Amino acid sequence: MKYERLTREQLEELHEEFSRFLASQQITKDEWDKIKSEKPQVAEEELDLFSDLVWEGVLNKVEYLEHFSPQHIFLFHFKEEVIELIGIKLDNQAVDLQTTEGYNWLRNNLMNEDVDVYTSQKPITEDRNKDIFALIKQGARITKGELYAYFKKIIQPSN
Repeated sequence: MKYERLTREQLEELHEEFSRFLASQQITKDEWDKIKSEKPQVAEEELDLFSDLVWEGVLNKVEYLEHFSPQHIFLFHFKEEVIELIGIKLDNQAVDLQTTEGYNWLRNNLMNEDVDVYTSQKPITEDRNKDIFALIKQGARITKGELYAYFKKIIQPSN
């Protein structure tokens, strides 16, 4: 398994897609029920394969990720060959960027000496999707990139 198995709730949400997945392998509902009861290991392998296919589909579409912690915000933009990062580091322990109040404080105090905004980039590895999945496992969320674009305009106003 390349990623991780979908949760029971996720599999229930994707019931129709899973049915089509089984049908694409010429597995009927009756055959699936028989596999589950007589060959549970094969059923597990099918669930793992389906989970990986779903994750691949999702990860292939990812362009932006955000990760918030109490003192940091990491905004990732996945381009064709590089991952661009905009990082925001806060040196004020009294402010928690994961709260609405903390985020509002940041918006109103971007030029405060306690706020450090920086950029970085690194080449995408051979397995782009595994890089993205690792960040998601660490708490990053898939986004449309609005916050990344906002900070990009602040740090590079001519772009």
